[in-house]
Amino acid sequence: MNIPNDPIMLLSFINTQLRDNYSSLTELAKSADANEKEIVEKLRTAGYRYDREKNQFIAKTLFSRDVKDEEGNKIYSIDYSNGFEELADFLASYNPEKQKKVCIVSDSHVASIYLDTVTKLCENHFSKVTSFVFPEGEASKNLDTVRDIYVKLIEEKFTRKDVLLALGGGVTGDMCGYTAATFLRGIDFIQVPTSLLADVDSSIGGKTGVDFDSYKNMVGAFHMPVNVYINVATLDTLSRRQLYSGMGEVVKMALIRGDDGFYSWLEENISKVNESPLDRNFISKVLDFSNQKKADIVAEDPHEMKGVRELLNFGHTLGHAIEKFMNFELLHGECVLIGCILGCIISRNKGMIGQDLVDSAATLILDNMEVPRIGDKINDTSIPKVIEYTHSDKKAVGAYIKYVLLEGVGKAVIRTDVTDEDMKAALEEYLEKYDSRA
Repeated sequence: MNIPNDPIMLLSFINTQLRDNYSSLTELAKSADANEKEIVEKLRTAGYRYDREKNQFIAKTLFSRDVKDEEGNKIYSIDYSNGFEELADFLASYNPEKQKKVCIVSDSHVASIYLDTVTKLCENHFSKVTSFVFPEGEASKNLDTVRDIYVKLIEEKFTRKDVLLALGGGVTGDMCGYTAATFLRGIDFIQVPTSLLADVDSSIGGKTGVDFDSYKNMVGAFHMPVNVYINVATLDTLSRRQLYSGMGEVVKMALIRGDDGFYSWLEENISKVNESPLDRNFISKVLDFSNQKKADIVAEDPHEMKGVRELLNFGHTLGHAIEKFMNFELLHGECVLIGCILGCIISRNKGMIGQDLVDSAATLILDNMEVPRIGDKINDTSIPKVIEYTHSDKKAVGAYIKYVLLEGVGKAVIRTDVTDEDMKAALEEYLEKYDSRA
């Protein structure tokens, strides 16, 4: 029996032969002048994978984007798919001898949906699979939880050759990454984000960390993952609030790097964020733009030493302060959305942009996404406390704050002349003109 060399012809041949003569691929391979491994490899190179349970080849949905270092060398890939099945392709190449152990770290909500699926997949590629599940929410993102993960790894006899897998949103990825960076002076970890915020921001670039007391991300390390695997289908299970939170980082990136037309495109298409299920073309462009722009910034300034990576903090200085003042009752991305409007107001007040961009950003955000109102807790009396929190932000340097402002769409700059009065004026304007629209 002659086996076609062309992968597409091979697929047709296999489908016909299995349907008419054989019960399995293995049986077919044994009867031919090829073995199962060779047939599978031919089809894999053509973009197909073999589903053993269904006994058929399925076209892959996987495509990848590389994150590179300053010299242009690949650090890791960001893989996109519409399911978890193709994560197996990376795991097969990453751990071909199946000698490594893996601990899947996830929060209680995400674990209830995806942990069983990912555990079963990992069982085919690791010598041992264990998991650590912590209570959902920002309150768990601290050194106490990290300590509990350390204990779990020690009890399971993890070594430096083993690996952690972060399954979840930004809290999970940040904390799992920090644990990986510090356990035994550093072990590998894989990012499998399940929220839009993690997909477009926190899983990309190797920043890891946890909150210390009430100080957000005050303890951390740079530690690159070995792979980021984004299952786009997980976004269909997000609450509307979590989806809007993720869009906070998308809007931020559009404002600081969207001069290639993406910001205008987002203005025209933002209503699609409210479609259910999510429009795949819309969300694919959102992911691709955000990840590419962040990958470019990481490549230029991987350890935030040149000032380039600090541009990603647009909307975050007052955003973090509001998040802290509200005792983390608001989601991170919600505070970033508010922070983006505040950043535009301060930029206008300093003569850097016109009112048109302030109006544009406010309309984009407030007319299409549900942003929590903050006026019930932040007022003339409490504004000084919010501003005080900005001075304990990790971006503060001595007596001044490194504040990211805009000179236009795609033209973000770092300023050190933003005063308490500048922030007070912006907060007062936001509360008066925009909070009622939220």
